[in-house]
Amino acid sequence: MNKISYVLKDTIQKAVQKTADEFLKNNVVKRIREKDFTVWKSKKEDNVELSDRLGWLSLPSANLAKTAEIGFFADEIAQEFEHVLLLGMGGSSLAPEVFSRTFGSKKKYPTLSIVDSTHPAVVQQILDSHELEKVLFVVASKSGGTAETMSFFHTFFESVSNENPLPGLQFIALTDPGSGLEHLAKEKGFRKIFSTPPEVGGRYSVLTEFGLVPAGLIGMDVTRFLKFADQMEKACQEENPLNNPGVMPGIVIGEAAKHGADKLTFFASPSIASFPQWIEQLVAESTGKEGAGILPVADEPFTSAEFYGKDRVFVFLRLEHDDNAQLDAVKKTLLEKKHNIITIELGDIYTLAQEFYRWEMATAVAGAVLQINPFDQPNVQLAKTLANESLAAYKASGSFPEEKPAFTEEGIEIYGDTKKAVLQKALADFFTSQLEGKFVSLLGFIPYDEKTDKLLTQIRTRIKEKYHCTTTSGYGPRFLHSTGQLHKGGKNNGLFLQITGRIEKDVDVPGQGYTFGVLVTAQAQGDLQALRNKHRKVMRIHCTNGINNGLEYLLSKI
Repeated sequence: MNKISYVLKDTIQKAVQKTADEFLKNNVVKRIREKDFTVWKSKKEDNVELSDRLGWLSLPSANLAKTAEIGFFADEIAQEFEHVLLLGMGGSSLAPEVFSRTFGSKKKYPTLSIVDSTHPAVVQQILDSHELEKVLFVVASKSGGTAETMSFFHTFFESVSNENPLPGLQFIALTDPGSGLEHLAKEKGFRKIFSTPPEVGGRYSVLTEFGLVPAGLIGMDVTRFLKFADQMEKACQEENPLNNPGVMPGIVIGEAAKHGADKLTFFASPSIASFPQWIEQLVAESTGKEGAGILPVADEPFTSAEFYGKDRVFVFLRLEHDDNAQLDAVKKTLLEKKHNIITIELGDIYTLAQEFYRWEMATAVAGAVLQINPFDQPNVQLAKTLANESLAAYKASGSFPEEKPAFTEEGIEIYGDTKKAVLQKALADFFTSQLEGKFVSLLGFIPYDEKTDKLLTQIRTRIKEKYHCTTTSGYGPRFLHSTGQLHKGGKNNGLFLQITGRIEKDVDVPGQGYTFGVLVTAQAQGDLQALRNKHRKVMRIHCTNGINNGLEYLLSKI
């Protein structure tokens, strides 16, 4: 079993002990296993998504019987295809991305890439860089109604149809029984349909077919993976919370958040560096509601301990035998400053399976501590609705509603409520906004590449060091299906910097009456309006002379 240890401040330690005692007295662990919704909410009418969203509890043991089928199918695919493209969003795509980055592809198995950006530059790059006849497409959606996923499907299915008279043989579906996607897959002659359990929400779906099938396709030992997860499932049945490896961290992060330490900041060994991005969507979407929440912080570079406040809990994910010199040095520095620290020691890369289950349990328990429902996402629909309205307006008139920028400067248009017509002064006013426990989030509805990633990281570092506040970053629309819930449903202490850019070359979505450029613009507008409707402090930076040129100029003015 992976080991976990804690270094906590006295006030939080006492609160954790008290809550652990109450959990033991009230049989909370047993009640969670029995799917008792009153662990989170007392009124049944408020909990439609509680009792029927706990199917993840027994997935490791239950799904061991499915590994042979997945293995046989993966071997079959490996004989025919060189690449797998997974078309999905949020919980359907983030775990497979972790698998791809962490395990890579076994020899003779196809590579796995994720398609989760609606920016036309990204879609076009994928179309140009793959020999489509050598690609298996995995369409992953619980409902089959996810606009992004279905737009990807229409685009790639038409492209494959131009070369293959039986295009469905290059597609498989991961979806709930009876969904729109299941019906479409049958109609289009998909090679295979894997049914996913309706009682498991998307962000808890890593140990369902949404995670296991992509894992098998790249040659991972799915049986070994699930056996490690099963060890954690059994360990999480321990009724004393102090000895329970999943319940205890949930109590810790829940009580820490109640005591002002609500910024859950991750550092990981290089080989598992992508894993915190999966935890980010799980924790943010599950806890960010009813004016509460835990802000997960992934990929924020460490520079100096002096830039961290008392609102942090640090989590170190340390893989044995990895290059941990830098990780250990950061931990040593933070221990000297007496910060709250959780350390998890992984003995083998396959024991990452235990961490998926541990964090699912911990997040559910944190929801109980915060007295919220961790399995719904009440504010996600708001941005979707507003994006759909924007898209409908475009279809009706052929253009989007115009908003005049507050001012323009050097290839950048600035939108927002600012009294300063100079970017440097407008940003200074924005970042010094008096919000208790504030954080800054960069929301980029832009194509991702290595240079863009580097610039966004530099911007985060500059903001953190200059204004001593927490920073996060996300690409749209993928973050709408994860951290977007916390942005609108959590505390009103976020400063949101939306970054958009001119669409240079568009890509049509076949038969849908819109392009990817129109879709990503509608999504950016929908999210911007949703943040405004929730009275969030938001500024939009629109780059008219190239994204990276705009980001470089923005960096120079912070």
